[in-house]
Amino acid sequence: MTSSLSKHPSFSGRPGPVLVVVADGVGVAPSGESNAVTEADTPTLDRLTASELYTELAAHGPAVGLPTDDDMGNSEVGHNALGAGRIFAQGAKLVNKALAEGSIFDTDVWKAAVEHGRSGTLHLVGLHSDGGVHSTNQHLYQLLRKAADQGVTSCAVHILHDGRDVAARSALEYIATTESELAGINHGGESGEQRDFRIASGGGRMTITMDRYGADWAMVERGYRCHVFGEGRRFASATEAVETMYSETDKGDQYLAPFVVERDLGDGPEPAGTIVDGDAVIFFNFRGDRAIEISQAFEDDAFDHFDRTGRDGRPRPDVFYAGMLQYDGDLQVPTMYLVEPPAIDRTMGEFLCAEGVRSFAISETQKFGHVTYFWNGNRSGYIDETLETYVEIPSDNVEFDTTPAMKVREITAETIDLLRSGEYRFGRLNFPSGDMVGHTGHLRATVEAMEIIDECMARLVDVIDDLGGVLVYTADHGNADIMFTESNGARSPKTSHTLSPVPFAIHDPNFDGEYHMVEAAPGPAHGLANVAATVLNLLGYDAPEDYLPSLIEF
Repeated sequence: MTSSLSKHPSFSGRPGPVLVVVADGVGVAPSGESNAVTEADTPTLDRLTASELYTELAAHGPAVGLPTDDDMGNSEVGHNALGAGRIFAQGAKLVNKALAEGSIFDTDVWKAAVEHGRSGTLHLVGLHSDGGVHSTNQHLYQLLRKAADQGVTSCAVHILHDGRDVAARSALEYIATTESELAGINHGGESGEQRDFRIASGGGRMTITMDRYGADWAMVERGYRCHVFGEGRRFASATEAVETMYSETDKGDQYLAPFVVERDLGDGPEPAGTIVDGDAVIFFNFRGDRAIEISQAFEDDAFDHFDRTGRDGRPRPDVFYAGMLQYDGDLQVPTMYLVEPPAIDRTMGEFLCAEGVRSFAISETQKFGHVTYFWNGNRSGYIDETLETYVEIPSDNVEFDTTPAMKVREITAETIDLLRSGEYRFGRLNFPSGDMVGHTGHLRATVEAMEIIDECMARLVDVIDDLGGVLVYTADHGNADIMFTESNGARSPKTSHTLSPVPFAIHDPNFDGEYHMVEAAPGPAHGLANVAATVLNLLGYDAPEDYLPSLIEF
């Protein structure tokens, strides 16, 4: 149970509200042509980051619960850390441990999936790369090998091209590695045992299957129909599919159309791996946001977002479905999963509600769940509806380089209304464009996105000045700070997150030296989990003893 907070012994807070602005994907990297953050004209952000109340924070690797310093941070683990004030072992780390110990294969869920796979086909669906943000192919390969060792002879892999957390056009190298892995499994069976492990379907992650927050259910439907019924353009192999699409478009992997691998086993051409009654399906992503909707499509009997009947009249198949983790604990999606997710308790939101502090959270659809669900420790809905207001501004279903502003101005206008209402002591918002536009790899669009963020930050600073509050500016991970890499004089768009630290600045118009930033060792010694204690201090409270230390001292 959440304990109450103690009042800070020397600081009671400011008369106005405390506002936390998370500029999603805005990291700190050396200036240069590749850095959309520094290439943009951002006088307001420049003043914030040049003030004495500024530092930089680690937002990747162990600082946010990921295995190593080579692991990029992401919005989910970043917002978990921001809201929880402590570091919890996260998706990849949990799965790595379960695989290393073998405990994942001792679960009833894995055993049931294998049993279905022995009598039918085991289907593995997920993001196909080593980006380590939503998934990693190393997890896929371990599942494939164990399934083969335990007697599964038919396995269909449904791949979702990345091109977002890895190089924009890297799908072919991942397909080649996976095809080699599958060939080794197929030739490694005991005498007389015929294995049929193959790639069956796929498509770009921003085209099929991996929608989030209900932004584009048509994406999910395209993926469902492709994987389940084999509906889609047919090719002899995944390699042929990607090579053909590369010749037809300059789009990156994430936007490639769905495809179905076709083969002829003697009765004419047919899809290599449709999903039928009695099969097992495992979604092998460990990150939750883009796994929830496809999980609902497979297992929700009351599902009403699209018709799950095939175009040929084939009904929704009755399958055994499981996720790598449970992607939403409150909604219990999916009901069956291989690895227990982190149990995050005693979040900042819980403490503030226990103190009767009124607060709001706001973003557009693409990042709304980050300032609510993830901020609250992977908890759906309100902590206390009488004290909290959550505002979701609908996102447009577009490629975000075409609309660099996204809904940043609308988020700002609504935030100003909430602040000026006088009803709220604390607010948090997410500006999504540094991340979402940054993921497109379009430098100029991302520069424009940064300049619009700066324009809106100026408006928020003015309101905080009027109200005598405090504004905290930070980010959840890097992205817009490195937009391309260069090799032998050639530039390659960088669409993935970065390993950069992120900014942390306090704007306090009433500041008179009452506190100062804690001095950090060279490099970002502090991380995102230190923000919660800092915000509680700025609200006039001592942080809980088990929270990571505040970034300010009095």
